[in-house]
Amino acid sequence: MARVRRNKSYKLAQIYDRRSREVPFNAEVAEVEIDNPLALDSGEKILAIRSIRGDPLGRLHAHHQIDEAQYRGGRAFQNDWERAERGPQAVDPTREYVDGTRTRDPVTESQRQAVLRLNRVERELGTDGAALVHDVLILGLTMDQVGARRAVRAQRWNDYFARRFRECLDRLALVYGFATETSARRAERRG
Repeated sequence: MARVRRNKSYKLAQIYDRRSREVPFNAEVAEVEIDNPLALDSGEKILAIRSIRGDPLGRLHAHHQIDEAQYRGGRAFQNDWERAERGPQAVDPTREYVDGTRTRDPVTESQRQAVLRLNRVERELGTDGAALVHDVLILGLTMDQVGARRAVRAQRWNDYFARRFRECLDRLALVYGFATETSARRAERRG
């Protein structure tokens, strides 16, 4: 009788597959590699599924249209925007009602630093670049929608906005320290 050959070793950490087998009908997902939260050794990675449906930056990264530095620069911009934003907040029903006015919450140091970084980003990108980055990263618009907001609906304009957005992501990567000038020049020569 022939002996059965096993191709894989049986490690306990790889027995369980935690990935979802069923996704909703209209889901747009991509596999990403993340740190294993249950790992005993640091640096272990697992595959996870991330939704990219309402995330233009995640979609570009998942389709390998932007590199890791551009992706991380865009995420840093989004993080600063969320930290600096002081929009409408929910009413706290546990607080005593006096006259309906609330005292303003003091500006924290992290909010102040985020605003300073956003001001620097706006100076680096210029008015048009900052508006384009805001439209895509904060409002989640596609290039077609960006063109429609600016009353231009040709494919040539969509290509221009996409190219300009990648340039702005390169600049964000430089501002936030995820890339250097030499790597940006190398990327320009390749692209």
